Amino acid sequence: MATVVLLNKPYGVLSQFTGGDGVRTLAEYVDVPGVYAAGRLDKDSEGLLVLTDDGALQQRIASPGQKTPKCYWAQVEGAVDEAAVAALAAGVQLKDGRTRPARVRKLEPPELWPRDPPIRERKSIPTSWVELEIVEGKNRQVRRMTAAVGFPTLRLVRVRVGRWSLDGLAPGESRALTV
Repeated sequence: MATVVLLNKPYGVLSQFTGGDGVRTLAEYVDVPGVYAAGRLDKDSEGLLVLTDDGALQQRIASPGQKTPKCYWAQVEGAVDEAAVAALAAGVQLKDGRTRPARVRKLEPPELWPRDPPIRERKSIPTSWVELEIVEGKNRQVRRMTAAVGFPTLRLVRVRVGRWSLDGLAPGESRALTV
């Protein structure tokens, strides 16, 4: 039996248990001993982080070769058009190679908690939301993908990893499971 902890990682928190002075870490939110993050969310991203004490499960979730789907909601600068959706779905060229095809769709603004601090908004430039499901895990991949098609990411929330979802977890809340 493995322990799995689902955490809604708040904005500004590192996906690790230790950090430098004044840096918020997982230690503030998870008190289950022996679990480690299966993959990462950068400090500027929010949402579902899966932690486990099972090394094999951790590897299956985090390894790009395992193709575990990860679903993100991205608020981007500008009004996303169908050409950008098609390009993201086909895969885009990044400096470290082409991304695999992704499942992408435009999204109505989701009901989420307010981000602290709020995103920067400009009155003359609208924002829009897209949902992206990827099976890779390149560094800051979703942010780089949306920027590559002309729509920089302003807010990024991971809502699903494999079979687990963010449902019912407020920022900073976690749920421990036995699988």
